Amino acid sequence: MDQPVFRVRGLCKTYRTGEVEVQALRGVDFEAWPGEFIVILGPSGSGKSTFLNIIGGLDSATGGDAWFRDHALTRQSEAALTRYRRDHVGFIFQFYNLVPSLTARENVKLVTEIARNPMQPEEALALVGLSARMDHFPAQLSGGEQQRVAIARAIAKRPDVLLCDEPTGALDSKTGIKVLEALAAVAAETKATTLVITHNAAIAAIAGRVVNFANGAIASEQINAVRKKPSEVSW
Repeated sequence: MDQPVFRVRGLCKTYRTGEVEVQALRGVDFEAWPGEFIVILGPSGSGKSTFLNIIGGLDSATGGDAWFRDHALTRQSEAALTRYRRDHVGFIFQFYNLVPSLTARENVKLVTEIARNPMQPEEALALVGLSARMDHFPAQLSGGEQQRVAIARAIAKRPDVLLCDEPTGALDSKTGIKVLEALAAVAAETKATTLVITHNAAIAAIAGRVVNFANGAIASEQINAVRKKPSEVSW
């Protein structure tokens, strides 16, 4: 049997400002398996983004353990976490973070130049339906197209996991559905374990599993026996 891609036990995160403490995570237990498409739901302040940042190697925990396969993320050096992010993780955020002076192709190429076994930028852009727009600059692209460039950039290094934090949060519903369609197609094609954070409960219908966060902990989980296509989601 395959081992989990992620294995998390008792994960805690406390932020301190002067004498004030905020518990962002309170003993989270979690597993994700190869090829899963998981949607993480929860209101602002529920801990879901903190959780994603820790398993993505962007933040540190104050307690508990998080493993990527057989690597203990919560015990790694900064240099080791940098290698982990470079070699294994594709990030997609609410804001696209594209370089304005570079074309779509050139934005994706930035990642392929440092990856171990990258796709060609043209291949990654084709997977998100942007073959005809790869020589356009970000200012010449719509918001949905820019987000699809960001997805292409994330997948071009062939990551084991895709971590997506509100990838449709800055988009209208029609454009958001197009982005979700691209994301679902990419996840199916690359077999990357995909975690999508959102506060939009309708998006949960496309997931294989839904994890609900509340007050820094996982409140509930459910398996979707029947998954909807993004085009079938009513926002």
